[in-house]
This record gives sequence, C-alpha cells and structure tokens, in this order.
Amino acid sequence: MPDDVAQLEFDLQELCREEVFTDQRVGTIRRLIPLRPDGSDDPSRPVRFYGETSILTPAGTLPVSFPLDAATLEEAAKKFASSARAALDETLRQLRELRQQAASSIVVPDATTAANLRGGGKIQIP
Repeated sequence: MPDDVAQLEFDLQELCREEVFTDQRVGTIRRLIPLRPDGSDDPSRPVRFYGETSILTPAGTLPVSFPLDAATLEEAAKKFASSARAALDETLRQLRELRQQAASSIVVPDATTAANLRGGGKIQIP
C-alpha cells in the first residue's frame, strides 16, 4: 500500500459537523461546528466559517474557497463579498506567477545549437 493511503487516518480530535447555507445566487457559506469523538458538540473549540463561490473565466468556471473570519452566520454573510474579492485577487496573482514561471522555463537554443539545427554543423553536403 502506498504511503499516501496509509496516511488517511481519520482524526477524531478534529471532527466537525458541517452546515451549508446558500443565497442561491453568489455562493455558499459552510459552518463547521466542532464535535467530540462521541459526536456531541465541543464548545472548547471555535466554530469556523468558509465561503465558496465560482468565477466564470475564458477557460471555464474557477471555484474559489476562502475562510471567513466571523463568529456568527450573519457576520460571515456580511464579510462574504470582501473575503471573496481578496481570495480571487490572491488566486489571480498566483495564476500570473505560474504563467510567468512557465514562460521563463522555455528553453531557447544557443547560437551553436541553432546553427546545428539549420545545417550549419561540420558535415558538408556536396
């Protein structure tokens, strides 16, 4: 069995119940409620909120997920737009960086290699 599969051990100390809310227009908010291993609520850990939306691009739909620093669902909903904008800006920055890295990794032959490709090598054809 590959090491990756052996690492798929379920962490009972990080259990959460997930609730999903949507406005059926711009996205969803996920609320993660911490649980004890027996399935009861764990008030010693904070409830966490995450937003999800998708952006239409020329290459297709781009899903964007982001944490929402909020204590309540109402607060999460109010922070949704600004957090989505920040996550999208960061995603676009990363895509630009990847594009630049890919462009700079193009191998350009030096003058000697280019001459050999054009037949400028030592072999002469009469």
